Amino acid sequence: MEIGIGLDATLNLTFEEQAQLAQEAARLGYTSIWTPETTGYDSFQTCAVRWEATRQVVPGGLTTGIAVSPVALRTPMSLAMGGGTVSARTGGRFILGIGSGGLYREEERRALGIKGSTIGLMRDYLTTVRALVAGETVTYEGTALTLRGAHLAIEPPPRTPVHLGALGPQMLRLGGERADGVDLNWCTPDQIAWSRECVAEGAARTGRDPSSVTVAEYIRVCVDDDVELARRTFVRNMLGYALGRHGAGARDRNLGYRAHFERMGFTQELSHLDEMRSGGASLPQLADAFPAEMALRVGYFGRAAGAAKAFRSLAKGLDIAVVRVVAARPGVEQVLATLRACRPT
Repeated sequence: MEIGIGLDATLNLTFEEQAQLAQEAARLGYTSIWTPETTGYDSFQTCAVRWEATRQVVPGGLTTGIAVSPVALRTPMSLAMGGGTVSARTGGRFILGIGSGGLYREEERRALGIKGSTIGLMRDYLTTVRALVAGETVTYEGTALTLRGAHLAIEPPPRTPVHLGALGPQMLRLGGERADGVDLNWCTPDQIAWSRECVAEGAARTGRDPSSVTVAEYIRVCVDDDVELARRTFVRNMLGYALGRHGAGARDRNLGYRAHFERMGFTQELSHLDEMRSGGASLPQLADAFPAEMALRVGYFGRAAGAAKAFRSLAKGLDIAVVRVVAARPGVEQVLATLRACRPT
């Protein structure tokens, strides 16, 4: 199993600080450095900055990756162009992860003029982006996308691995069918094992070896000597995922992260928090009521001394386990403490 580090925009790091942290990650033995993507700084350029910094520590630099870029932000060609450029610049040390984001919500697809199902859209993106970075001329008509004679003008072709952000059974099977890897999030070890089974089912449909599909996951870690501060910070990071939108209908609750957490057996705990939220409970009140045991089944908060053991226990079954840093206090030192606590052995 490889161990990577994940840094996101909530850490409020400058590019100079990101370069410093990337170099320290390389010194500590991490093999990759990852970022999610939102509508802030361009994640392809962020990956290039981090890779460039690590070249001073590791020959060739660390692998960098985006996990994941919501496809609503870009066309297949722009994803292939961005990914292909970083792949060419880094000598192939780049992984492009794509995901559906909030497109499982029907109103969001309507707002963006996207036709068909989310699974159909992601099949279209996976098929076309992988073909483009492989140097193929793509003529394709799917449920949501049509390309005619599209070709990425990068020579030689930037053969970039394309991962799929996946939680539910349909998306995991699609990853097994067509992706180079799947990117998980907020999983118990049992959920990782179940996800692998779904990937294997998808791989069987197309005659692929399931072991050829890389399984990666962000595992969030919040390290601080003030355990209560670490708990509150971690839980606030988790709440929006686990509970979902306030007032969401039954359909939304059967999709996305809320459905993911309920598949892992957390329905009763989340229903209690729903009742509190409907009754006007504040975010701090919800965080106080959030079961610590539930949080520790998918991540870690607490003192640095316990982080490595908990992380490795949560990472069972993964090919790439990524320490996603959740900082209880601002500043680079807090992030460095997490890197050092979870350093690869």
